[in-house]
Amino acid sequence: MDRRRALDDRLLDLVGGIDGVPYEGPMWRVVRRGRDVLDGSRGSGRWNTSEMSVLYGAAIPDGAISEIHFHLSRGQSVFPSRMQHDLFALSVKAQQTLMLADMDQLRRLGVEDSRYRELLYDRTQEIAAAASFLGFDGLIAPSARWECQNIVLFLDAIDLEGIRTISSAPVDWKAWRQGNS
Repeated sequence: MDRRRALDDRLLDLVGGIDGVPYEGPMWRVVRRGRDVLDGSRGSGRWNTSEMSVLYGAAIPDGAISEIHFHLSRGQSVFPSRMQHDLFALSVKAQQTLMLADMDQLRRLGVEDSRYRELLYDRTQEIAAAASFLGFDGLIAPSARWECQNIVLFLDAIDLEGIRTISSAPVDWKAWRQGNS
């Protein structure tokens, strides 16, 4: 993605017109076994370009699990059952979070709500790049996979001292899939 496109004046004005809010609360994150819970997402995703390092999580456990389940299941005729993941409960303290509470706000920023569940990330990546540029340390936005909010922390801006692991437990993919199919 061309960063100049992501940082156009109109988008910067729209995102800059939203006040950052502190966020202090829980965040649930699923991580492949053996990987550090604070290791940022690799590659690009809905809310980050490949140049940005972020921590993806959700406000509730099923939200975090559903995001990883979606990506593991994509293009697979059989779910990869040998992969092991852990669900972490984190306590997060962020100072300047961009709160995108609902689809109305996302629509005002140019996101097509009818296509939000699809893997069309250009506009959401532009929004996150603008937020990062403007000094936000993360964002909270509706999940595309579960009825909850996702929490995305920008690792270049967040104070890692404000993130603590509360607990962790293995993800039982078989049980989760049976209860949520």
